[in-house]
Amino acid sequence: MKKILTSVFVALLSLTFVADHVEAKRLGGGGSSGMKRQMPSRPAQNSPTQQQQPTQPAVAPGGQAVPPSVAPKRNWMGPVAGLAAGLGIAALMSHFGMGAAMGNMLTMLLVAAVAFFAIRWLMRRFAHSSPVPATSGGPRLSPNDFARAPVPPAQQPVFRDMPAASPANASSSSILSGPSFASVAAGSAAVSTLPPGFDAPAFERIAKLIFIRMQAANDAANLEDLRQFSTPEMFAVFKLELQDRGNAPQVTDVVQLNAEVLDFADEADRQIVSVRFHGLIREEQHSPTTTFDEIWHLAKPKAGSGEWAIAGIAQTA
Repeated sequence: MKKILTSVFVALLSLTFVADHVEAKRLGGGGSSGMKRQMPSRPAQNSPTQQQQPTQPAVAPGGQAVPPSVAPKRNWMGPVAGLAAGLGIAALMSHFGMGAAMGNMLTMLLVAAVAFFAIRWLMRRFAHSSPVPATSGGPRLSPNDFARAPVPPAQQPVFRDMPAASPANASSSSILSGPSFASVAAGSAAVSTLPPGFDAPAFERIAKLIFIRMQAANDAANLEDLRQFSTPEMFAVFKLELQDRGNAPQVTDVVQLNAEVLDFADEADRQIVSVRFHGLIREEQHSPTTTFDEIWHLAKPKAGSGEWAIAGIAQTA
């Protein structure tokens, strides 16, 4: 009986540990929930294997392959002449009684050359074995640092006061309005659904801040922040995840974050912007980083002074 109770107790402890491990997740739990949308097709890119294919030999007009150019024959007269000159100098120095001195000098030169190449090889080996920072592409983003940093006033209109994106108000002074999209969206995805005047790079920059802020709110179980930047349906999902997590600690470290505006939709009562987030994230302390790739659908009502809120999260894989 005692053995049975011990086995049951160990099994319960194991299940508790597994549950805690599974519950340590980023916002959304790494799954898909809320709004679902069909993203526009993107142009196919050449794969690295296609770019690295060997070049085919040229074909002559007659249909026969042109043979590759033949390497020129090496001329061995140069080394033979050098060897003969060296033997002549050695014989001359031996005739004058300087053979031993010549041997000592050659030995010293040989030792110096070996030492030089050995030191050079060791320096190269140490240089290649030096550690490379994990975030060589830029500074690390910490959700805790962002939670303490105030949001600049110039960035608040992006999520609070950005007007409806239409040609009538494309010249608004909001941070997400400005020159034509063709001039400001260079380097980001060329999405034809974006309206004129929509500043995609600025939206992507602020979307990163929202992503990190939401991870920090999820770690701290901050219901007010989660409610402010999510629709009622998504807030219910986030709240249920927090209840399932209980008092288990959650520390999410966003190591690398990239954002890309994929789509814009102008519906009858709201506007929707789909942003793809991908990069590296650490969902537990002292754990290795993992890759993530997901799309957030941000919605904003046309009427009133509503904010951009998370309406859905979709995993790309």
